[in-house]
Amino acid sequence: MIEAARARAYHAVNTILIDLYWRVGEYISRKLESAAWGESVVDELASYIRRCHPDVRGFARPNLFRMRQFYEVYRYEPTVSTLSRQLSWSHNLLIFSRCKQAAAHEFYQLQLLHAEK
Repeated sequence: MIEAARARAYHAVNTILIDLYWRVGEYISRKLESAAWGESVVDELASYIRRCHPDVRGFARPNLFRMRQFYEVYRYEPTVSTLSRQLSWSHNLLIFSRCKQAAAHEFYQLQLLHAEK
């Protein structure tokens, strides 16, 4: 029971984090669409997060760009987008940074999900 509860807790936290990264990526993507050339949207957001939440890690400039990439790669792939919420951030990074086609994204996500069970 303890291990099952831990696994459910880990899964719940992971799902919430992936959703947060999705929403941050969406926010950045939309801001960049409307920003004038030369505006440092990502740098300003990283500074804002660091200033307002100095104890929070993982929101530095490179990670914010990854969150944007995560959103932009999966936003038109509803099945893949749903599957991505079931995997860890590191698994998602591996898949979307190395695979360029939706079919490959879905294939590797399903493989990882089946391997975890």
